[in-house]
Amino acid sequence: MVKCSLVIRCYNEEKHIGRLLSGIIEQSVQDVEIILVDSGSTDATVAIASRYPIKLLSIQPQEFSFGRALNLGCEVATGDVIVIASAHVYPVYRDWLEQLLVPFRDPKIALTYGKQRGNEQTKYSEHQVFTKWFPDQSNWHQDHPFCNNANAAIRRSLWKQLPYDETMTGLEDLDWAQRVLGLGYQLAYVAEAEIVHVHEETPDKIYNRYRREAIAMKYIFPHENFHLIDFLRLFTGNLLSDYYHAWHDDNLWDRINEIFSFRLMQFWGTYQGFRQQGHLSIQLKQRFYYPNGLMRPQLSETDVAQTQRVIDYSSLPKETQVAKYY
Repeated sequence: MVKCSLVIRCYNEEKHIGRLLSGIIEQSVQDVEIILVDSGSTDATVAIASRYPIKLLSIQPQEFSFGRALNLGCEVATGDVIVIASAHVYPVYRDWLEQLLVPFRDPKIALTYGKQRGNEQTKYSEHQVFTKWFPDQSNWHQDHPFCNNANAAIRRSLWKQLPYDETMTGLEDLDWAQRVLGLGYQLAYVAEAEIVHVHEETPDKIYNRYRREAIAMKYIFPHENFHLIDFLRLFTGNLLSDYYHAWHDDNLWDRINEIFSFRLMQFWGTYQGFRQQGHLSIQLKQRFYYPNGLMRPQLSETDVAQTQRVIDYSSLPKETQVAKYY
């Protein structure tokens, strides 16, 4: 097993950082170097994180970019592989890190990324997004650049050659993946390396997130086009798909307005931020924008067996909880 460092970017994450760090401590991979890059938190984030064996780095809010914070953490990392996690995620299984590292046995793998799912706070449409972006089947030889730095790992030797672009408004992960693919490397999607990704966003924040990512997308693919007709088609298609699945899940009427708001902000933000002509691969278009099909997921024997690997956060020490700091 290769030595790994873990870089976490954070800002005002007191609700989540303790659970993530507790989940890391519970991993089957031990002696992990944990590097926390804080961009000026004003809540209890740093106080909570300081209870754990971390290296704390700070960046001024006005100097922050996603790429800048990552480069700062990667500069001090000593592991052969650098694992990257958002501060508002937490691992589901005790072998999350172990599973994320396995594909690096192949020297052609430059990056791995794992499955993401939501929790009870997650908006219904975002559950659908996670299902679309992060399927239940692994792919260890992915030839397109889709990935996500909320739950990913990269080779430090390649990062030294190709630092993250610090000027981007988002999608620094996809940009990096595109560049390493150009060098002949591959990406691996590891469905077994699952985390819960908690987004608590207002409609304005959803709009800003997708607008920011669309600006980054057109930077990576400078001739791409996203017309008003694309907005109407993709908004309508995803809206109807979500309504279909919510109806089958017996919560359509509870979620009907939330679904409409999320999909409207998602694609209106994309439309506003992404307006140039060019080419996106069909794989990326399908992963980012196309609605889910009408097939309903089935619980497999593997899903049942995985329950033995689950981390029981309710049994962890109470000092990891935010309430202690109020």
